Amino acid sequence: MNSATDPQEFRLAAVQMVSTPNVTDNLMAASLLIRQAAKAGAQLVLLPEYFCLMGLKDHDKITIREKYGAGFIQDQLAQLAQELKIYIVAGTIPLETEHVAKVHNSTLVFDPDGKNIARYDKMHLFSFQTADEHYDEANTLIAGTSPGLLEINHNGVSWKMGLSICYDLRFPELYRALGNVDCHLVPAAFTYTTGKDHWEILLRARAIENQCYVLASAQGGAHVNGRRTWGNSMFIDPWGDIEQCLVAGEGVILGALSKNKLDAVRSKLPALLHRKL
Repeated sequence: MNSATDPQEFRLAAVQMVSTPNVTDNLMAASLLIRQAAKAGAQLVLLPEYFCLMGLKDHDKITIREKYGAGFIQDQLAQLAQELKIYIVAGTIPLETEHVAKVHNSTLVFDPDGKNIARYDKMHLFSFQTADEHYDEANTLIAGTSPGLLEINHNGVSWKMGLSICYDLRFPELYRALGNVDCHLVPAAFTYTTGKDHWEILLRARAIENQCYVLASAQGGAHVNGRRTWGNSMFIDPWGDIEQCLVAGEGVILGALSKNKLDAVRSKLPALLHRKL
């Protein structure tokens, strides 16, 4: 029985992009890739961090911020989810805060009716400095305060998915706080410098220690603003094996969550039952 009809499976896709400083162009590129994923059978599509804008300056994201529940970016994704009858995990959109010069970097989830059913504000803000690179997200972002969990009931089967964003990967306590889930969804824009050394290791560790799938959607290439992102969007199974990977450039990877595989891994090595803390 294939994954389109097997209720014990749920098909996912990760979109990899090389976003630009133009919101309209980015939304058009995202839409084409989402449609490609849906045509291939994906029931949920994950977009990367900063899919809607990779600005020339950090503060450019402030100029396109939207009020939660209303805005051009949110409306476009809600309409597309409704049209294609899929879940779209939009990671990330800049949302208004009480601070006029800062935003939340937020993942929003739209269901097949176009309704927003989950939100997660990035909790851990990236800071990194070398002789050639400098990043400090705290200059433009306000950190979230609560973990994000997505629960979907599809064809009578419940699927639990953890929401996290990029730099969150370095903080395993966040993933433990989300409890036993079927999959962790990780939109990201890892730098080339940190990505080449740590991206795969961190993703596989989160899958292995939580005995669940990990779907990571990345920015992957050289951007107009001079930034270079690592790419390597991945779908990883509960044993830590990489099932799909897109190294660089725009595209889509596909995978399927399987309750049977989750049960098999957790029964032969019941590590989750052995936890003491």
